[in-house]
Amino acid sequence: MSKRVAVVGTGYVGLTTALSLAYIGHRVVALDLDEAKVRALKQGNPPFFEPHLPEMLSLVRDRLSFTTRYEEAIPGAEVVFIAVGTPPSPEGSPDLTQVQEAARGIGQNLGEGFTVVVNKSTVPVGSGNYVEALVRRAFQEAHGGEVDGRFAVASNPEFLREGQALYDSLYPDRIVVGAEDRRALEVLRELYEPILEQSFPAPAFLPRPERMGAVPFLTTGLASAELIKYGANAFLALKISFINELSALAERVGADIQDVARGIGLDSRIGPRFLQAGLGWGGSCFPKDTLALLAMGREYGLKLSIVEAAREVNRRQRERVVEKLLSELKVLKGRTLALLGLAFKPHTDDLRESPALELARLLLDRGAFVRAHDPVALPRARREVDLPLEYAETPEDLLKGADAVVLATDWPEYRTWPWGELKPLLRTPLVVDARNHLDGKALARLGYRYLGMGVPALAPAKEVV
Repeated sequence: MSKRVAVVGTGYVGLTTALSLAYIGHRVVALDLDEAKVRALKQGNPPFFEPHLPEMLSLVRDRLSFTTRYEEAIPGAEVVFIAVGTPPSPEGSPDLTQVQEAARGIGQNLGEGFTVVVNKSTVPVGSGNYVEALVRRAFQEAHGGEVDGRFAVASNPEFLREGQALYDSLYPDRIVVGAEDRRALEVLRELYEPILEQSFPAPAFLPRPERMGAVPFLTTGLASAELIKYGANAFLALKISFINELSALAERVGADIQDVARGIGLDSRIGPRFLQAGLGWGGSCFPKDTLALLAMGREYGLKLSIVEAAREVNRRQRERVVEKLLSELKVLKGRTLALLGLAFKPHTDDLRESPALELARLLLDRGAFVRAHDPVALPRARREVDLPLEYAETPEDLLKGADAVVLATDWPEYRTWPWGELKPLLRTPLVVDARNHLDGKALARLGYRYLGMGVPALAPAKEVV
């Protein structure tokens, strides 16, 4: 059954939510206060890079509209998603300013029927109650009466991976909904029914996975749903930090962390995903959510030591790369270092908490010159990054005269560069692969010295005895 939906916020989560719900047949109004962003979306131009957004915008243009006004989006909606930013405050807890503004705007413009207000933003435990109070108060101030059961609040955390957000929206591992009102659970079950049953026709550019079955629909209380989101992200961050810590030991004992990870991951209780050693995690979720979890623990008098340790291991990975460069080059002052990748992961232009930028900052602090390339994120970096980076559009411009190459983001394109032709451009044919992404043996045959993370170093073939 088609429903009328409003989505407040058109960032990664909000726009993806709006597009996927419109695709499965609902009528959606997406609201954002940024007039320039809304104008661009009306013209079919997404404000950030994410695979297949333009194609999906074209497919759903008859069921998806955009506005900057609450009074246009909220009154007719049966379901309203809050999908605004919750950046970390100085003490680590999420800044709920945008959530507060959204809740007030919703309360002031509630329609006549029953409305489910859904927290899609990642918010701390207790935020469902807080949003309910804000909506209620705003309604009373605007209309002078009681709201009388016209709305309920639910928590519906997102589990999207940037670079695969539309795929994860249409083919999720599970859908989690927390609410204290049974009507809210029923409405959201109906809303997601085409995804739960996988009854919608798959887009040509996003085919349905083989053996895709019914999607689990987990209903909980508000607090449990809110904690599930933080717990899931923290656990994935722990897996990455664990294998990174183990990679340091692998280097010392002469083991190959990639073999170790495969051996560990074949255990069905553990699984292979998120066991890739490298530069560590970044982006808009893991850093913010682990920090928020620590702040939440402090609020309740708890020290979450494992989460704290995971953050420290992650920070240390950047320093390990600097140490590798120092070991090879001895001095970094005045060196020119070619940085492959700026986005926090491939298939996105998101620079938030990017490990590549953190590494660049450490290298600049040591007096190095950093020349950077990224297949997608260069325009955004030029606008947003406040570091004195040099930017290169081509492999040749990037590597000419460089003292070393550091791969920081594992874009597939970097594996296919003509490394043999590029080698003469370098002052020193040294590659530090901070993602274990390149073919180290092939590079060594071409005359490069190759260093990875937790894997044996490879010298140029002519030096091998």
